[in-house]
Amino acid sequence: MKIAITGATGFIGNELSKYLMEKGHEVIAISRMQAFPKLEATAFFTWDHIEKNPVALNGIDAIISLAGESINQRWTRTAKQRILQSRLSVAKKLAKIVEQLSQKPKVLINASGMSIYGTSETKAFDENSPANITDFLASVVEKWEEAIDQIPTARIIKLRIGVVLGNQGGAYPKMILPYKLGVGGKVGSGRQWISWVHIKDMIRLIEFCLNHEQITGPVNGTAPYPVTNDQFGRTVAQVLQRPHWMPVPAWMMKILFGELSVLLLEGQKVIPQKLLSQGFQFHFATIEEAIRDLSGK
Repeated sequence: MKIAITGATGFIGNELSKYLMEKGHEVIAISRMQAFPKLEATAFFTWDHIEKNPVALNGIDAIISLAGESINQRWTRTAKQRILQSRLSVAKKLAKIVEQLSQKPKVLINASGMSIYGTSETKAFDENSPANITDFLASVVEKWEEAIDQIPTARIIKLRIGVVLGNQGGAYPKMILPYKLGVGGKVGSGRQWISWVHIKDMIRLIEFCLNHEQITGPVNGTAPYPVTNDQFGRTVAQVLQRPHWMPVPAWMMKILFGELSVLLLEGQKVIPQKLLSQGFQFHFATIEEAIRDLSGK
């Protein structure tokens, strides 16, 4: 297949590009950056080039869009605007580019977020759960998915991604650092859910969605067994043979991170029902399997 990836230089995009190249696919990497350090791809384009020369994407089979401003920053008014507009801008650019292609891609897989379900300590959410717009991130995802629907492709997948665990980026290195330093413990109540997925399964499930034409619409990109924050910490402590003893109070997280602390203090129990019903097999279904693999145990 000939596949275009936006956000190719990011954590997921970099791993995905390398994986698809190893599988023999053609990968066209699209980024704001002029240079693509250590990125494996067949061709490299900036957004400026693609917008001026959309024919460069003629004949592609799929677009995988992972671009967007990082949410891991203090959510000032300006930062919120950047986070939202970066996503809407990419969707708008893709819609304009695809409209100009004589041969449209068969499928678009666009990153989205599980925040659209709202937060709960008692409910479980799958792809049939309704949107619950209660906070900033949920509103971003709602507007993002509405913009994605305007891209003229036959099949659109909105990949609602959980916490991706990998050693080369994302939140995981920061999450385990307190345990490596011997000061790990639950955050806040510890009852908030973490819906996570191993980076290797994240890449495999994207490939699975590419290859299964019956999959469309929202898809939860999470492992089948979410854990609470306390369960996550206890598992990390057990695998790394470190203590799990020093709780971080909620008020401290709110002072340190402001509104961003919602990501650490609240959560969703998200189930990848659509993937499971289509027969996708997770290599790392439990948090212990994932952490043992990432820690080389």
